[in-house]
Amino acid sequence: MPEGDVAPKSARTRKASGADAGTGKVRAVRRNRRSDSTIQTILAAAEEVILQSGADRISILDVCVQAGISRGTFYRYFSSQEDLLDAFSRHKRDRFHKALGEALEPYVDPDERFEAVVRFIDDYLENSRSRRLLIVAPEYAMRWFQRIFHDSVVRFQDALSLVFDAWETRAGIVLDRELVCELLVRYILSEQLVPAGPERKNLPRRLERLASMLMSGRIARR
Repeated sequence: MPEGDVAPKSARTRKASGADAGTGKVRAVRRNRRSDSTIQTILAAAEEVILQSGADRISILDVCVQAGISRGTFYRYFSSQEDLLDAFSRHKRDRFHKALGEALEPYVDPDERFEAVVRFIDDYLENSRSRRLLIVAPEYAMRWFQRIFHDSVVRFQDALSLVFDAWETRAGIVLDRELVCELLVRYILSEQLVPAGPERKNLPRRLERLASMLMSGRIARR
């Protein structure tokens, strides 16, 4: 907790008796719609505060003011600043994966699903706040990128499984699916670090060219 941001005595007592301190989990409280809504409000407020002042200087008081809650309410759900940042990291990761799933779910045709992936990546790069996070909190952002990297590769593999199945059947090859998805994730991360600018409008064409290379067996499992 930042210097001078001292938890109320009642909050400290609750922390000693039942907090998930150091576990990286939201504190164990009876979950209902209201508590879930409060947690989401706190996490949304944390994002705004982090984007304004960075993760290193985040103040629990500032988060409470942004969320419109008391510090007592905050400590009902989070045991510390570190607990909040860990929950926020998981929240951003889960939100990314959920958005990916929702974007692809309507498409069962392999070609349409691949086009949906291209649109999802393009939209994410256009509207994501990750680049701002990288500017104001570079160390935190890099840790977050590292944290989500493997999970994202796995999620893309699952999301594109029927696309890969179709490509392999058409071309008579066995793709290195993990490598393909790793390249996609690395592309997304590289755009946060070194934005392509106007050239990013060629993203659909580039990914289509990648697909063509895959179909020709140039990036196949050996």
